[in-house]
Amino acid sequence: MAWSYVGKGAKQVPRKEVVTMIGLDFGSTTSSAIVAHARVGRSTATGRMTFGNPEIVYRSEPIFTPFEGNRIDEGALQKYLHRWLQESCVTPEELFSGGAIITGLATEKHNAGRIAQLVKERVGDAIIATASDPCLESWLAFMGSCSALSRCNPDRPIINLDIGGGTTNPALGLNGNVLTTGCYYVGARHFQFEPGTYILTAISDYARILLQHLGIFRTTGEILSFAERDAVLDFYLAMLETIVSGDADFSTEPAMQAHTQVPLAVKNDEQKPTITFSGGVGELIYLYSTNNALPGTTHYGDLGIDLAIRIAKSPLLSVSVTSLIPENMGRATVYGLAIHSTEISGSTLFLPKREILPLQDLPIVGRISMEEGEAKIEQLLALVARSGGGAIQIISAIETFQPSSILQGPVVEKRERVKSLGQKICEGLQTLKFPPDTPLVLLAPNNFGKSLGNYATNWRKLATNLIVIDEISDRNAHFVNIGRNFNNIVPVSFYGVQ
Repeated sequence: MAWSYVGKGAKQVPRKEVVTMIGLDFGSTTSSAIVAHARVGRSTATGRMTFGNPEIVYRSEPIFTPFEGNRIDEGALQKYLHRWLQESCVTPEELFSGGAIITGLATEKHNAGRIAQLVKERVGDAIIATASDPCLESWLAFMGSCSALSRCNPDRPIINLDIGGGTTNPALGLNGNVLTTGCYYVGARHFQFEPGTYILTAISDYARILLQHLGIFRTTGEILSFAERDAVLDFYLAMLETIVSGDADFSTEPAMQAHTQVPLAVKNDEQKPTITFSGGVGELIYLYSTNNALPGTTHYGDLGIDLAIRIAKSPLLSVSVTSLIPENMGRATVYGLAIHSTEISGSTLFLPKREILPLQDLPIVGRISMEEGEAKIEQLLALVARSGGGAIQIISAIETFQPSSILQGPVVEKRERVKSLGQKICEGLQTLKFPPDTPLVLLAPNNFGKSLGNYATNWRKLATNLIVIDEISDRNAHFVNIGRNFNNIVPVSFYGVQ
């Protein structure tokens, strides 16, 4: 990607054009943090506002996620959070964007939702914080590990398997874009052991289902035999191979159904996807495949090492493990949170009341086209009014009167289409007597935010709390967060990804 101010001889960018982003990942096994700096500007390749090459300025050492029985240890987690902020020299006020996510088996702890809220209270309202958002986790892991690899191989479909302690989060992407995601309860930590042995110390609910399916009767304190361990690994391997091959028949197996949270939709096309890995188990797979020594038996107190070796020996799964190695591996999700969880608005946003920002947890009530009829527009406006605030995404076909050139600027919509849509929205707001203090956010794909906002409010004569944010790509998600204004741009983060 070309940048107008990056590279040798480029002008020095003032510090005020640099933003700070954070990623926090609390997983089944470990938790970690990343802080990055990036310049914000308009790409000369796409014409859109975006981040420059991020610079990672802080990586925490991974820590074991602290648990107290069926709860996450809030006190211990607060101490780690405080330490990470201190070590990174970052204050919540400095943060432009980022995210915190609770993943895997940690999401099933009784206070997982409270942890997300605690992080938001401690770090500030610049980030999204969510528990149990498996498709978002899959998307983030793909973007954090192999988005660059995918763009370098634009015609090659890639399935990234993010394998951690509690879940495997697959995402299928092409040319850097995620096409579909899934989530399965296949991970290293469903069976926990005394390190160096196969003496069971904990068994998850999904492990109990699997043991029953396999006819194995073991409980904590007992030893899982080699044959029983291999039967467990055979099941996990069969699930992973079935997921990437797109075999729909496996969904009829009760044990496999029980291990499926969100199925991955893979078509049986002629071109088979390349398989990459991330997550803790993914990192072990690449270590083993490149002849690096792995720790001994159940070194981490789980099946991570055994599972990694079995996957590395699978002819189907391991075909590209030495030729196509993604970035970040074990840190893919946290890297994705820091770098890829946020989009940047265009610089022509419509924002009459700057003090309204930030806005969090706005439901995305639906999507409309540039030619949408009055009935659909009015229906969605009514939904926003009943919800006490919400967002509507606008889908725009690429119709532009801008001439083609090497240095393409932002796509410019036809004025007649923008005017027509804005007037329909204005009529809908007046018909419904839309509450003037209820936040209404329109997410537009191209560079017409200010114009649409003016038409929709009859050039600001209509009393309404409308914001139009442009240059935001369509994202199949349920919720959106809008951050604070920064040099007339705002960060936009999606979650509840479908």
